[in-house]
Amino acid sequence: MPGPLRVLGDGDGFPPIAAALDEPNGLLAVGGELTPERLLSAYAHGIFPWYDDDTGPALWWSPDPRAVLGPGELHISKSLRKRLRRKEYRLSMDTRFTEVLAACAEPRSDPKDTAGTWITPEMCTAYTQLHQRGFAHSVEAWYQDTLVGGLYGVSLGRMFFGESMFSRRNDASKVALVGLAAQLEAWEFTLIDCQMLNPHLERLGVYEIPRSEFADRLDTNARAETRLGPWQFDVELP
Repeated sequence: MPGPLRVLGDGDGFPPIAAALDEPNGLLAVGGELTPERLLSAYAHGIFPWYDDDTGPALWWSPDPRAVLGPGELHISKSLRKRLRRKEYRLSMDTRFTEVLAACAEPRSDPKDTAGTWITPEMCTAYTQLHQRGFAHSVEAWYQDTLVGGLYGVSLGRMFFGESMFSRRNDASKVALVGLAAQLEAWEFTLIDCQMLNPHLERLGVYEIPRSEFADRLDTNARAETRLGPWQFDVELP
C-alpha cells in the first residue's frame, strides 16, 4: 500500500516498491547519496532515479505499470529496415560511454522535450563509476567517423535497464537499440526495462506489465550471473 514519501539518509535502504505513490505514479523516496552501490541496489529492486533539476535531491521511482521489451520483440518498421540494409551507421559498444552520457544529458532542440535534462552532473559521475566497474554500458552509432546517436543503461543478471538515448541523425538511436536488442537476444537476456511508456517507445514494440510481475522477473533475474563489461558486438544486425 502507498504510504508517506520516504526521505532517505545516505545509509538508508529503499522501502518496498509497493509503498510507491499512486500520484505522481511510482514516486517511492527522495534524497540519499547517489553512489554506485545505491544505484545497483535500486535497479535490483525495480527502482530508478530521476531529478527535477541540477540542485534538487534524487527522486526514486518504481511506476506501476512498468514499460518493458523482450530483446526479440523489438518492432522494426519498413523504413528502419531499409536503413539497416543500407548500413548507413556503424555500431560499437562501450567505446565512448562518457560521450554518450554527455550527449543524452544535452538539452533537446525542442523546448517541450525535457528528455535528458534530469541527467545531472552527480548522475554522470555515478554512472561513469558503474561503467568503470562493468555494470553500465553504452551503444554508439557512427556516421563515418562521427558519433551521431546512442544509448546507455545498466545490466544486472540477464536484464538490461535502459536509461536514455540520443540522436543527431535520422534513426541513429533506433539503430543503436536494434543492435543492442539483437546482441542481448544472442546472450539470452530476458528483458529490457524501459521504465515508462511513451508513444515513441510504443511504436518500437515496448509494452506495459504490472509492477508486481516486473518484481517477479527481478526475483528470477537475481539468480543470473551478470555479464560485466566492456561489451563488444558479436552479432550481425537484423
